[in-house]
Amino acid sequence: MSLSLINIAKKFNRDWVFRNANYQFEIPGSYVIQGPNGSGKSTLLKILSGFLTPTEGELKLQINSNHIATENWSNHIAYTAPYYELIEEMYLEEFVSFYIKFKPLQKGVSQHDLIKIAYLEEAKDKQIKNFSSGMKQRLKLALAWLSEVSVVLLDEPCSNLDAKGIEWYKNLAKEYSKNKLVIVCSNHIEDEFSFCKKSLDIGNFI
Repeated sequence: MSLSLINIAKKFNRDWVFRNANYQFEIPGSYVIQGPNGSGKSTLLKILSGFLTPTEGELKLQINSNHIATENWSNHIAYTAPYYELIEEMYLEEFVSFYIKFKPLQKGVSQHDLIKIAYLEEAKDKQIKNFSSGMKQRLKLALAWLSEVSVVLLDEPCSNLDAKGIEWYKNLAKEYSKNKLVIVCSNHIEDEFSFCKKSLDIGNFI
């Protein structure tokens, strides 16, 4: 099982972010892609998620010997980032119920379990717009880790987390990264990728 980049290139206006990117991410596996701000990490992750179309090249997602059509990638990939927006007008339980209609949780994990794991039990009847930035980030990460998917893509996952939240994230990563492909994009913040087995520099894709 794998997620492959084949001669991928992306251009905004006249500027190329990267060209001729080739790489095969194995499933399961854990990778970190590092680089400074503005280097193209987030763009690459959006392309890998299927949310952004490359200017050139081809992406292939193969799961259990089946090639997955791009329009079906969302069934197999969980993706989160600081700029990923939640539906702020919804209440927590309402939002989680809505989310899992499209992306079910892992077997044995209930909606209540997710809220408990994210330490959001006291906020279950609150609108998300009233959450702190740390609460929102915990919700995003819990949804990503606990969804029934083969691929988890995380862009700067420790953003908006305090020291306690970072330890929570690291524990979650250790428990739920097994048997999945996990790709983390990070600005050299080791807590975000300490569990990753392979390290790549965004320069590998430029």
